[in-house]
Amino acid sequence: MATKAEKQPTGRIPRYLQLAGQLREAILAGEYANGRQFPTETVLCRDHDVSRYTVREALRRLEAEGLIQRKRGSGTTVQPAAARGGALHQPLSNVGELLQYSRDSKVTYAHLGECKLPSGIAEQIAESTKGKWSCFSGVRRHAGDTLPIAATHAYFHEMLGDAVAELDLGAGTLFSQIEQLTGVQIGKVTQDIQAIAANGDTASALEIDEGSPVLRILRCYFDPKGRIFEISVSHHPGDRFAYAMHIDV
Repeated sequence: MATKAEKQPTGRIPRYLQLAGQLREAILAGEYANGRQFPTETVLCRDHDVSRYTVREALRRLEAEGLIQRKRGSGTTVQPAAARGGALHQPLSNVGELLQYSRDSKVTYAHLGECKLPSGIAEQIAESTKGKWSCFSGVRRHAGDTLPIAATHAYFHEMLGDAVAELDLGAGTLFSQIEQLTGVQIGKVTQDIQAIAANGDTASALEIDEGSPVLRILRCYFDPKGRIFEISVSHHPGDRFAYAMHIDV
């Protein structure tokens, strides 16, 4: 049975994703290095005041990301950085995990003003992208890291009105602020993922050589009526980021 704490998650993030985020941050910070034992399910239930189901769901997320390995009878062990290629393994399979990703890393955006959506982006989106867009750019870093893990451009449609001017550019997640400022809810999010070579601007932002491999994620945010109100284009260095998806069957 879920505890009282589990029934009152922070914001819209499910409790198991909160727990996965806390454990992920501890793992990446090296808290379980040098042979330190990873907590058992019983200990995690006690220390975080959650059910065994919540703990197991959190551990399944971390295992899918390649951060831990679980063996029946042997417990849970943290995978060494070499086993996961030294990259940040980040799940981005639902809106809750998008919020968790933003909470575990930091970015400050700059407002580049109004623009027409770049043709290279518009032609890859099947739905209409007509109208004016406000453009923002930023570089994201994981907590404690000096090298960037993403260079992002975010575009907001004019349908959002004056709310775009009220965004706190140092507060991280822009789409969650838009929800709060306008009441516009996310109906669905689509993602297009492609491996490409970094151009000069992207390479400079990510502190890599021009032509280096990067993972580009084109993400479109739709309201419940099917209208696109935000588009983001993120480029991730090939050796610092890995995309992980958890599929329930």
